[in-house]
Amino acid sequence: MTAILSTPYSRDLGDELRRLRESCTEFNGRRMAVQLGWDPSKVSDVELGKVRASEIDLVQYLATCGKNIDYVNEFRSRYYNAFDRYFAQVPDNLRTVAMTEAIATTIFAYNVLTVHGLLQTQDYARQLFVDSHIEAPEDIATHVQARMDRQMIMRRPNRPDCVFYVHELALRLPLGDARLREEQYLRLLFNTHILRVVPANVSAFRSPVTLYEFGKAAPVVYNDSDTVQVWAQDSVAVARTKRLFQRLDAVALDAEQSKRRLAEYVSGLREDAHDGGTNLA
Repeated sequence: MTAILSTPYSRDLGDELRRLRESCTEFNGRRMAVQLGWDPSKVSDVELGKVRASEIDLVQYLATCGKNIDYVNEFRSRYYNAFDRYFAQVPDNLRTVAMTEAIATTIFAYNVLTVHGLLQTQDYARQLFVDSHIEAPEDIATHVQARMDRQMIMRRPNRPDCVFYVHELALRLPLGDARLREEQYLRLLFNTHILRVVPANVSAFRSPVTLYEFGKAAPVVYNDSDTVQVWAQDSVAVARTKRLFQRLDAVALDAEQSKRRLAEYVSGLREDAHDGGTNLA
């Protein structure tokens, strides 16, 4: 067992091991340690993703949970890169994102073409999936519900402090009908966290990015697209991302100006509806 800096994926897979222990055995952490001949702290550290378990440790742990060799090999293949400072995942892997959001103390996010997932309305999220034509129609409801479930952290008493930067291009995206867009604007207008609008004439920042900060763990940078999720915990990537958000802070509208800009979009939609149109100018 090797002590090493934890990552979002190591914490995710450690939590997966904990869930296996709880669902497949009658052991609590201490009894699991006795069963494996481990120190009790070792079970805790592995399940928290704080240390890298050896291959023998993983085999022993998973065998105690009743898992066969195929399951063990599949888990080992995922665990192999769990502690890498840079790693990529398929975009439908929501466990790592949800767990990272759940334990973050601060979230800085910048989105260019869409509203951040933690601020999306249900209809807005559904329309994104429908328009992409990537997800199977029968799976869309599940993906939308997962996104809505992630938003529960925003209603916690100990929710993370969040600053969301959204580019005006995202506000102008002609997604769905006027009612859908108005509902999304109002969600942004009355959200309980800081929202900063990046004006349309600012074109220097073209990629969405999120920076997660934690009480004890190292900061993590997250980028996603329709095809891949990329995580970076390297000090250089974190430093570059912090500089990006410093620059965004300088060019974005402040919180009150952003609310006024959102109110203008709502008014524009209502004026268009009164005139018989549905599109933003």
